[in-house]
Amino acid sequence: MVKGKIIQFRRGLKRIHERHYIIDVSTKSIEEASKFVGKEVTWTSPANKQIKGKISSPHGNKGLVRAIFEKGLPGQARNTEVDVK
Repeated sequence: MVKGKIIQFRRGLKRIHERHYIIDVSTKSIEEASKFVGKEVTWTSPANKQIKGKISSPHGNKGLVRAIFEKGLPGQARNTEVDVK
């Protein structure tokens, strides 16, 4: 199991995708980040509720990945840790 950190929502100029998040999994390149595609991601709230998602693709050239969760995370989830299985 690998720890990741939620960086930000996936967003465009005028729209925020509520279920899509950019996650840092401590990789340095797009090739290393591609190995995480298809893995399951779990975020645990302070009340121990779990929201699950799946890594869909790498994001950018610096080793970040894009994850799609089954429902949107609260804003307090930014800069918190997730478990990547």
